[in-house]
Amino acid sequence: MPSPKPTLLFVDGYNVIGAHPILQETQEEEGLEAARRQLIELVVNYSASANYETEIVFDAYNQATRTHREALTSQVWEVYTDFQQTADSYIEWACAQFFRNDIRRFDQSLVVATSDRAQWLTAVGYGAEWMSSLKLVNLALSMAQQTKQLRQPKKTPKRFLSSGLDDGVQARLARLRQDLLDQGG
Repeated sequence: MPSPKPTLLFVDGYNVIGAHPILQETQEEEGLEAARRQLIELVVNYSASANYETEIVFDAYNQATRTHREALTSQVWEVYTDFQQTADSYIEWACAQFFRNDIRRFDQSLVVATSDRAQWLTAVGYGAEWMSSLKLVNLALSMAQQTKQLRQPKKTPKRFLSSGLDDGVQARLARLRQDLLDQGG
């Protein structure tokens, strides 16, 4: 049986940064670039775990550049919009293209992560699913925590019953054992 097609996920980058307290704190303390890197790391790991094909979209601000799309992994792209194009308009255009022209629409779903009400209403109007910025980051943080716990080395079970005893009891047993040996027993 073929593996399921990955869900497509569009992330409104600056909206997510502005909506989540952890990313806001990073931005305030270390700057926007640090918050952007933190978001990208979370989304890359989340996308890999959740089997999402993801575009993290950022406004180009007043950079006089064309849309720039860079692959971060085989499943995640970082996108900077055209000069004077917003991330909102790029995501809305991408949703329209997907539902009008993309053959993948028949066997893949599309999710838009934003807390911009107008944008999510437009995306849902095209047929996309919506995820709030808070939910995306919370899911990514939760998944990162689960992954961290799985990677921690497991304690190997001790062989002896005494290994389950606290240190004080073990010390008393060791003294008792030594006393018995000293008595010749």
